[in-house]
Amino acid sequence: MSNEPLLLGKALASFDALWSPRIVTRVNDYDVRIAKVAGEHVWHAHDDTDEFFLVIEGELHISLREPDGERTVLLPQGAVFTVPRGVEHKPYAPSGAAILMFEPSGTLSVGDRHEEVPDHVDATTGHSLDS
Repeated sequence: MSNEPLLLGKALASFDALWSPRIVTRVNDYDVRIAKVAGEHVWHAHDDTDEFFLVIEGELHISLREPDGERTVLLPQGAVFTVPRGVEHKPYAPSGAAILMFEPSGTLSVGDRHEEVPDHVDATTGHSLDS
């Protein structure tokens, strides 16, 4: 990790892969990851951690399976949302988006429980920005 300022726009321009987060920095034991997204991710849950989302560009939808039923939250550019630990969720971006996520280092992008992972989703703990 660099000890120099990082422009998120420049970092996002350095890769094209969708649903394949890049680690831009670490804060204590947490990764700050950015990703380009389009279409659908998979239903999944993180049993031991919340998952924080910030929409940098575009619009992100997150479907949630909660005790009272399913609902979808809509996150326009600049919005933040935290999915509580253990809640099944499925992010999707019909028109594409760029997002920032904050979660413990080593957290798998498809969670601890998930449906079958399609080819367009990268099941990863995050890639370095230069990979």
